[in-house]
Amino acid sequence: MAGTTGGLTVRDVVVRYAGSRRGGGTTAVDGVSLAVDAGEVVALLGPSGCGKSSLLRAVAGLEPLAAGSVAFDGEDLAGVPVHRRGFGLLFQEGQLFPHRDVGRNVAYGLEIQGLARDEREGRVSELLDAVGLAGYARRAVTTLSGGQRQRVALARSLAPRPRLLLLDEPLSALDRQLRERLALDVRATLQDTGTTALFVTHDHDEAFTVADRVAVMDGGRLLQVGTRDELTSAPSSERVAEFLGV
Repeated sequence: MAGTTGGLTVRDVVVRYAGSRRGGGTTAVDGVSLAVDAGEVVALLGPSGCGKSSLLRAVAGLEPLAAGSVAFDGEDLAGVPVHRRGFGLLFQEGQLFPHRDVGRNVAYGLEIQGLARDEREGRVSELLDAVGLAGYARRAVTTLSGGQRQRVALARSLAPRPRLLLLDEPLSALDRQLRERLALDVRATLQDTGTTALFVTHDHDEAFTVADRVAVMDGGRLLQVGTRDELTSAPSSERVAEFLGV
C-alpha cells in the first residue's frame, strides 16, 4: 500500500451480504487492502458487480464490515456513524433539493455546520466558480441540464470541506461526450480544492482522467493498483490486461 501516515487506510476488508433463508450469501468484498494518501484521488475500477461500490459504501459506513478495518488519519472508524466521519458522498444521481435554488443547494452542508451567512455565500461563490457555474446561484435547479446538475452536486459535496470525498459512478448517467468533458472538470476541481477522494467507475478512460492512481477490482478482490503508465505497461495479470484493453 501507499503511505499510511495520513488519509484513508483500508485493511483486509470483507463485506458480505446475507442470502435468503435457504442460504446463498454473497461475499462482495474479499480481503481488500488499500491506502489513499492525503490529497490523492484513487479510482476503484472494475466491471459491474465486482465489489467496488460495496467497498466505497463500507468506507462511508453504509455497509458493515464482516472483517478488516477502515481508518482515516490513523483513527479506526469502527463504530463511527456515517454522519460523524466527516466524509462527503456523491452518487450517480446528484439528488438535488428541488425547492432550493442552486446556491442554497450548495450551501446546505454549510447551514448544518452553522456557518454565518456571509461565509456561506463566499464559499458557495468560490465553489460555483470552481465547477464552472459562476453566476448560477439564483437559478432554479429544475432549469439545469444533467451535466449542470452534477456540477452543482459536486459543489455541494465539497462545500463542507470533507476529509474524504466518495464518488460512486457520478458521471455514468450522462452521455459519453459530456462524461469525457466532466471527467476533466472533476479532476481539475479535486486538484484545485486539494480534496482526498475515492472515485468508483467501470470506465477505464474516466478512471485514468480523474485519478492519480487506479485500483482494479474483480470478483471482490483488488487485482492491481498503480498509475496509468504502471497499469498499461505492466499489468499484473491477464485479467487486468483484458479489462484495460492492453
